Amino acid sequence: MGLVRPLASRVSGRPLITLIGAVYIALALGWTIGQLVHGEPLVNLLTVPLMVGTPGVVLVLGSYRLSQTDIDPDFYGVVGRWCLASIGAIIGVLVVYHVQPADDLSNPRRGILILSALSSVAGFGVGIHDARAKTRAREVAKRNRELRRVRAELERSNERLEQFAYAASHDLEEPLRMVTSYLSLLEDRYADDLDEDAEEFIEYAVDGAERMKAMIDALLQYSRVETQGEPLEPVDLEEVLATVRKNLEVQVEESDATIERQTLPRVLGDRGQLQHVFQNLLSNAIEYSEDEPPRVTISADRDDSMWTVSVRDHGIGIPPEHQEDVFEVFERLHTHDEHAGTGIGLALCRRIVERHGGDIWVDSEPGEGATFSLTLPAVTRDANSSRVAGGAGGTRFT
Repeated sequence: MGLVRPLASRVSGRPLITLIGAVYIALALGWTIGQLVHGEPLVNLLTVPLMVGTPGVVLVLGSYRLSQTDIDPDFYGVVGRWCLASIGAIIGVLVVYHVQPADDLSNPRRGILILSALSSVAGFGVGIHDARAKTRAREVAKRNRELRRVRAELERSNERLEQFAYAASHDLEEPLRMVTSYLSLLEDRYADDLDEDAEEFIEYAVDGAERMKAMIDALLQYSRVETQGEPLEPVDLEEVLATVRKNLEVQVEESDATIERQTLPRVLGDRGQLQHVFQNLLSNAIEYSEDEPPRVTISADRDDSMWTVSVRDHGIGIPPEHQEDVFEVFERLHTHDEHAGTGIGLALCRRIVERHGGDIWVDSEPGEGATFSLTLPAVTRDANSSRVAGGAGGTRFT
């Protein structure tokens, strides 16, 4: 039975439409020949051939061109059934009208022939529309199934990534803790016996262990963006920046940094994750400002349903060929001695922004500073009845 229904649909589709068209062409020719035999002038016989034969030609050509449309072949039968239904409906109406006591058709055969032919074309058009709608519905259902499958695979992949990161964190932290502890113990117990080189070697080893622990923690945080994130809700970026400003207070004061900003909007997001993003971007802007007092500018622009928030600095900049690399895990453009960091910060920012349905990128020229821009969903009236904040006003603090 599984094969019979698709086969029947194909057989009753284009062949049926072609058959209906051929029947009307034959009826038009037969009518004309019959009237000529009875002595009717040819000029008086053009009405029936044109109004019956033309729909027949339309059906035959339409059946031939069905394969060139976007309609699924399984739905060709829908078009044929609509043709038959239209013919049956008009014949039924004409028969009922003809049998009424007070009314009658002057020429029932001609009327039925002409009107049924025209109705078959109307049915063909309705059938095309119906079949195309069914084709699109099937394609949408197929895409939805594919999206559900991909989403399920991504969820499983995220779970495996988190499990791996957790296992790596748990299994590696203990040996690193032991290495750090024994190195510190070695330094304390044999401090008098160690020369400067030995003390320097121990310092390097401890620093390396601590940096590895920081990288493991960052990798674990990276893996948990999806599973450990909070639901997206209206978030005031003014409040987020105030918290970030407080967290970076020491770095701002030590570097004598100046941060200028426009009034920031409310967006739909995870407050904790957005705080991490802006703290990373501001910290980097201050870190990579060379020897001059850092100056950072934060702006926001509305574009339909998204806000674009930009963080601009006037630091060392990023070469164009490396502007995509900075968002990759463990990709570093500078040594640890030049600039500290785990090499995961911007990769984590991208993962967080993508979780919010946005994008993040950088525009920069070496020596001309860098502008990191990210898009975040705006708060709609459905999500929050209050008006979305924004505008050209600005605030400056140091």
